[in-house]
Amino acid sequence: MNLNIRQTVVQNVKDNNTEQLQDTIVDSIQREEEQLLPGLGVLFEIIWKESAEQDQQQMLQKLENGLKH
Repeated sequence: MNLNIRQTVVQNVKDNNTEQLQDTIVDSIQREEEQLLPGLGVLFEIIWKESAEQDQQQMLQKLENGLKH
């Protein structure tokens, strides 16, 4: 079985508005289910690719700070 996680995630949320996307992200984080992590990774990949270098650096700083807590 060849499952394209990226395609599946994008298909599932491509028509969502900002509020729906936020609900999806928050729900996935709050549920703390391992099987949801790949989907969050796909969403992060999209955010990363759409972000300017300065924004990427801010995300990296936030990630580094968050890992220290």
